[in-house]
Amino acid sequence: MTTDEPIRTVLLGYGLGGRLFHAPFIRAVPDFELLGVVTANPDRAAQVKADLDVPVIASANEVWKKADQYDLAVITTSNVAHVELAHAALDSGLHVVVDKPLCAEAATARELAGHAESVGRLIVTFQNRRWDDDFLAMSRLVSEGRVGDVVRLESRFERWRPSLKGGWRESGDPDDLGGLLYDLGPHVIDQALLLLGPAERVYAEVRVVRPGGLTSDDVFVAVTHQSGAISHHWCSMFAAEPAPRLRLLGTRGTFTSWGMDPQEDALRIAARVPMLGSPEPWGVRETPDDVSLATDDARQFIELEPGDYREFWAQLANAINGHGPSPVPIEQTIALTAVLEAAHESAATGQTVSV
Repeated sequence: MTTDEPIRTVLLGYGLGGRLFHAPFIRAVPDFELLGVVTANPDRAAQVKADLDVPVIASANEVWKKADQYDLAVITTSNVAHVELAHAALDSGLHVVVDKPLCAEAATARELAGHAESVGRLIVTFQNRRWDDDFLAMSRLVSEGRVGDVVRLESRFERWRPSLKGGWRESGDPDDLGGLLYDLGPHVIDQALLLLGPAERVYAEVRVVRPGGLTSDDVFVAVTHQSGAISHHWCSMFAAEPAPRLRLLGTRGTFTSWGMDPQEDALRIAARVPMLGSPEPWGVRETPDDVSLATDDARQFIELEPGDYREFWAQLANAINGHGPSPVPIEQTIALTAVLEAAHESAATGQTVSV
């Protein structure tokens, strides 16, 4: 049981991310106290009142005026507002969590890192897929040497959505950072950098396929890592039949994972998360035979420990209270942003880009 005071938290934005991926987890980790949600959208304000017993705040400026009442701002707005709101929160003396992607350019990420350091606050990008069950299992097998030296990682985050859905994620405005390169790309590439180390070169193919589409809906990114391993990443709206979510080729064996970590589906059904430390099951996959390791001797199913996005928040609380490192150090976010920036350039030029 922590002896630290609860971290007084305000949530900026209550779209899909705020409602499913932030509010339930903030409330599930006792170190945090959610004190308000910022939204000017009447429908979302009504949803806040239905879901949460906290005040609805009309604008971020109202938060900055009363910044002494908060410790942490969680920014889950549209991408175009991330940088401005993060700087404003830091200027107000608050720690900051920002939904991915933090921004479009590594130079901008470095500016935010410098700002946070200058005011003695944390800025942390929300990379929840580090706590997916299959990624945790794959990382464990690599660290134990059971796949040998990694030759290639294949990673897919694909959906079946051949018709346009609308919203800012499908906007053609470059400032919106819409499309799959910036929506799903940060998940798969962050995992690869965490597992295989820094990138050296990037090649990308980024396409707009759906009629009337304005931003990427079919993406391929190849990363050559300094370790010598390569990672191949696919994000698409055209996967009516899925391929393996993860496939790792090593000199001693091949790791394969089908299907997705179950936490997102559970959130979409109930929008609630058990309290951290509760015996209530969370993140348990119904089909544990989706994950296997093939070697010379045999193919064996890998026992999965449940994934748990609450771990991001638990580590964040420790970092804010001075008890441990950031769950996503800003240097890692800068490195990820540099890869996304290189992928964008590669897709535009058709050339491989050095990072």
